[in-house]
Amino acid sequence: MRPTDLSLLRVPGVPTVSPDGRTAVVAVTRLDLDTDEYRSQLWTVPTDGSAAARPLTHGHADSAPTFSPDGRWLAYLSAEPKGRPQVHVVAAGGGESRRLTDHHLGAGAPVWSPDAARLAYTARVPEPGRYGTEEDVPPAAEPPRLITTLKYRQDAVGFTTDRRNHVFVVDLPAETDDDTVPLPEPVQVTSGDVDDSDVAWSPDGAELAFVSARHDRADTDLVADVYLVRTDGSQLRRVTGGRSGCARPAFSPDGRTLYLTAQPDLGEDGLDFVGRNSTLAQVSVDGGHPEPLLDPETTDRGDETPTTVVADGAVFFGVQRRGAVELLRVPLDGGEPEALVEGPFTVRGIAVGGGVVVATVAHDRSAGELIAITPGRRRLLTGFGAPLQSTGRLHRMRERTATAPDGYPVHGWLTTPPGPGPHPVLLTVHGGPFAQYGWTLFDETQAYVEAGYAVLQCNPRGSSGYGQAHGRVIKEHMGELDAADVLAFLDDALTDPALDATRVGLMGGSYGGYMTTLLLGRTDRFTAGISERAFNDPVSFVGSSDIGFFFPDQYVGTDPARIAAQSAMASAHRITTPTMVIHSEEDWRCPLEQGTRLYVELKRRGVETELLLFPGEGHELSRSGRPKHRLARLEHVLRWWARWLPTQQNSAAVAQLPAGTAGTPDAAPAPDAAPDAAPDVAPVGAAVDGEASGRRADTLSVPATRLG
Repeated sequence: MRPTDLSLLRVPGVPTVSPDGRTAVVAVTRLDLDTDEYRSQLWTVPTDGSAAARPLTHGHADSAPTFSPDGRWLAYLSAEPKGRPQVHVVAAGGGESRRLTDHHLGAGAPVWSPDAARLAYTARVPEPGRYGTEEDVPPAAEPPRLITTLKYRQDAVGFTTDRRNHVFVVDLPAETDDDTVPLPEPVQVTSGDVDDSDVAWSPDGAELAFVSARHDRADTDLVADVYLVRTDGSQLRRVTGGRSGCARPAFSPDGRTLYLTAQPDLGEDGLDFVGRNSTLAQVSVDGGHPEPLLDPETTDRGDETPTTVVADGAVFFGVQRRGAVELLRVPLDGGEPEALVEGPFTVRGIAVGGGVVVATVAHDRSAGELIAITPGRRRLLTGFGAPLQSTGRLHRMRERTATAPDGYPVHGWLTTPPGPGPHPVLLTVHGGPFAQYGWTLFDETQAYVEAGYAVLQCNPRGSSGYGQAHGRVIKEHMGELDAADVLAFLDDALTDPALDATRVGLMGGSYGGYMTTLLLGRTDRFTAGISERAFNDPVSFVGSSDIGFFFPDQYVGTDPARIAAQSAMASAHRITTPTMVIHSEEDWRCPLEQGTRLYVELKRRGVETELLLFPGEGHELSRSGRPKHRLARLEHVLRWWARWLPTQQNSAAVAQLPAGTAGTPDAAPAPDAAPDAAPDVAPVGAAVDGEASGRRADTLSVPATRLG
């Protein structure tokens, strides 16, 4: 794909299914390069594949749909241009919607009560006088913030101690045509100087489960617990105990058990998170330690599937495995888990209704499609990826496995342009480090391959999806086995005659930026490099990052000599390779100084370097930044590679850009019309039939533990 093809991306979210299983609804997001905004609408499709997907809403930014238990209503979030998301409700068949909330900083995803009479959600509550609550007080004139805690800000959110996230409940409005009847007022259920998230209803509708960190050491550890509270805010009690990181609770049908995601043991200090898998667990509502239902040594949920679904006598659960995210059905009676989706796919959302399982599934030619799964049948329902596929500018990934110097297998992928080559090579390294490259459409890889580069991606030791031992082995040994794995994968791939071993570039973001800086300080084998939003110096990271108070200590340790041995910045004085540094000005995960110090080090010594800064952006620029910034970033990256690793395709494209700039879009955004063509790859196994048709939620109650 070309950079301007970002406008053709269609990204479906988590689906919802009507209680009778006949209809699925999903929000589909696209980038509008003309207005520099994200647009999203709700789409509906029958699960039997009898009709094409069609738009259900036409708002500016509609998301997070959920059917009421009686099937009559659809609740969702909707935001006006430049506005905050608010809870809306509309009849399941469509019509005029009604807005139920008006929170100053917006509302979180709604969750229906079992009787379909109320909705629960979370929302941030700003302190009076802050965040525009008083129109005549601009941000620069607000009172000073007195900080007394280690946890006080979060990348992509900002300061948190003066706008805590709490649980609310709102009644469904009376059915009337009289617009003068006032809407019910939301009731705040939880309070305190804490953040609450992941709300769920008990089957009898009397209690709410949610996740919070309210224990005595909450400011100094990563433990998060499940709590129960009555809907009037009374009888608050902690359910989980021990040193677990808990998230995403869901009740059993009888209300006696909670199923959740848990990191079962974070150590004595509650901080031992490195390489710890998050797995499916259960706990009695009477209280206790979360009991894993899947092996935490081998099973990791990751961040791809944001809900825990309990239905039809089972828990439906996504797990990372060797670059894929599989969909498991885990029986509540203790039976063997069943894989409903496995192979080269990434499950990103799950819903169940009327005996039908609907999943959002991505693969290397689509950012996501809906599939319906019933006993003995899997059906592809949508073709959201068709507009981009129809350009002919998408390229297939090919798996390969290399062998590290110590004999360890290194798994990854090679994606090449058409033609025999030899092609110049871009070796890319993912963030995390406990994350994975995998089977999904990655816009960056596709843009580089279309520009004439062979792209290498691997999951070295330290990555997720290969078991805890694979992830934990780099604890206090960063830049050792993981660096050896990356280079071993490169050396193995360069035996392919289609790759030009004399023209190789290196790039990565976050932990990938760390690996780029580190390797450029150890070898001059690369023609050029790009270090983006990097974790370069663990020493200054401690006092500047939102996760700095624990992340470096856990990953590189506390011994000064060992810290220096693992620091990318410590060897930056040896870099002679041309290196572009990319950073966002409001990155609080890997703060700006991590990039500017590297740039100044290179500039002072006369190394060819550039510093590309993005105003108003945080750590998630490349994934959820402003559309025009994402476009400009890709164009600048290609410009850099055209300078140091020119290709016929890339040189021609860059020559058309105005001198000294990244250029402007050369194609209008695609219309919202439903695609008629199906993807040429169905996101399930052979049993597929039927005709195909046409910014990260702020839910964390504890700091993130991955660089990204």
